[in-house]
Amino acid sequence: MEMSQSVTRRTAGARKWWALLGFGAATFAAAAIGGLGVQGTSAEYQSLEQPAWAPPSWLFGPVWTMLYALIAIAGWLVWRRAGFGAALWAWVVQLVLNAIWTPLFFGAGAYGLAFAEIVLMWLAIGVTVALFRRISRPATLLMLPYWAWVTFASALNFAVWRLNS
Repeated sequence: MEMSQSVTRRTAGARKWWALLGFGAATFAAAAIGGLGVQGTSAEYQSLEQPAWAPPSWLFGPVWTMLYALIAIAGWLVWRRAGFGAALWAWVVQLVLNAIWTPLFFGAGAYGLAFAEIVLMWLAIGVTVALFRRISRPATLLMLPYWAWVTFASALNFAVWRLNS
């Protein structure tokens, strides 16, 4: 009896860590899909007329790397506590919207459409945060820097759209 409980615990423990890897892979996929076919974003960003408060292009890589790690961990924490339900469907929706923004903004140069899309993403993150709040406080807190950054990115997107139309 004790042996089977040990194997069951070990299997559950391994599954938990494989799931974290899966959530990391999902966020990496969103970043990769968002970047597919979009080369030279740094040069394009620098060529745009920007507001005085726009950050330098080198800042985006480190910030997004950190945010994607937080997003993955938050999703994993919710999955561990509640399984795959409404909260994680909201997490998936905001991640898909995240993947769409870069090709709209940089690939298509559709700054107005990208702004409309980032507003939808911001709302989807808000729904995700609200649903996560019912399940896991740590997961909720991990999503807040992302939501704050997307708030800033929305304002920047709007300013770039207005300055370059």
